[in-house]
Amino acid sequence: MIITDLITRERIVCNIDVTSKKRVIEVTSELLATGQADLNARTIFDSLFSRERFGSTGLGHGIALPHGRLNQSQQAIGAFIKLRKGVDFGAIDNQPVDLVFGLLVPDHYTDEHLKILQYLAEMFSDRAFCQQLRAADADQMLYERISQWQPTPLAAL
Repeated sequence: MIITDLITRERIVCNIDVTSKKRVIEVTSELLATGQADLNARTIFDSLFSRERFGSTGLGHGIALPHGRLNQSQQAIGAFIKLRKGVDFGAIDNQPVDLVFGLLVPDHYTDEHLKILQYLAEMFSDRAFCQQLRAADADQMLYERISQWQPTPLAAL
């Protein structure tokens, strides 16, 4: 998988000030709608928030992966937000979330959806990588770090 197939520099925001999970999802929805003529932020918000009602997408360690599906979506798209200060996201470790990767996929992306989430979970379980993201102070720097991340090759058996 190539992460830049999902995300563009225009859908990344560094050091935004928000104070609630709902507002994080609103901003994520607005970013996901950027450059997508057939999508609007409200429809995306409804999809992401609906998924969030089933259980928090807060993974722990300050990471959240809000995601949703839409019929109108033609391809998988992503957005990334680095919050200035963490917010309560209902994460499994009860820690505030400050790194958020939003994902929107077409309804028919069943296997692809799971593969993308698995890739993102691996990416954000890389503690050194997350520290690099937290140290970034500009949208472009975040984009470069995200686009350059590579999975760690499995050790030879």
